[in-house]
Amino acid sequence: MKNAILIILLVLSSLKLYSQSLKLDTIYANDHKNVALFFPSPIQQGITGSENFVFTYNREKEQHFGLLQATPGRVSNLLVISDSGAIFSYIVKYSNDLKKLNYFIAASNSIGNVIPVSEDNEDIKKDEGLKEDSAKSISYSNENYFRKFCSYLIEKKQGIGKIKKRKNDIVLSLENIVFEKEQLFFVLEIQNRSTIDYEVNFLELSVQTEKNGKRKSMQKLVQEPSLKFQMPEIIKEGQSARFIYVLPKFSIADDKVVMLDLNEKNGERNLKLKVKQRFINSPN
Repeated sequence: MKNAILIILLVLSSLKLYSQSLKLDTIYANDHKNVALFFPSPIQQGITGSENFVFTYNREKEQHFGLLQATPGRVSNLLVISDSGAIFSYIVKYSNDLKKLNYFIAASNSIGNVIPVSEDNEDIKKDEGLKEDSAKSISYSNENYFRKFCSYLIEKKQGIGKIKKRKNDIVLSLENIVFEKEQLFFVLEIQNRSTIDYEVNFLELSVQTEKNGKRKSMQKLVQEPSLKFQMPEIIKEGQSARFIYVLPKFSIADDKVVMLDLNEKNGERNLKLKVKQRFINSPN
């Protein structure tokens, strides 16, 4: 129960739960059968609180169902958000004997909504003359959601492997790439293992063509982030900083790579970190 509330607060801190004593239904799963969950509207996001539970769903084309599997371990939770903004939360447990393999979730089982409906929002929807203001409100809500999702990712330990570059005791690491709401979230870290503070001039992300021989020219296309979350200006000696670049979803061809260029202000401790195609085209 505590894990469920913690994740909800991290991802959706503005959500008002009915109460902290809200009793959640339990779904059982194991590692040799698929448990199917069918929701009243397509799934936008599904999160489990522990690595021994895996909830899979179509991230490219939103669908109404997802599959849950589990390995033996501690009790955890599942949080699902539909494209309507409805939020569903369940306790998940491992069980070798499954009495139920299909769950048909009713809309009434939702514990809340990502964007609470207020009287002001209802007035905007009813007044066709305020369409422009309504569009601005949606844009603001998306950015607000992205920031809360970034806060969740900063604390999450899930990663894609060791992708890092080190130079002069400065380490640039790409810890994770997550696809969510048609955006790619690049979870990054800069470690300063030196005895001198590191002041960031800029961190540029670009798509480049890999060199195959001397005659092949290098093409570079800079990708501008739609959001920089907790981007540091200075990393003190012996410290590190985690931050996130949010970019509109993109993919790259076989001969392309993503290059992260970290540039030091008033210094020469610059790093270039190359990210291969498979990490960009198959994010978490």
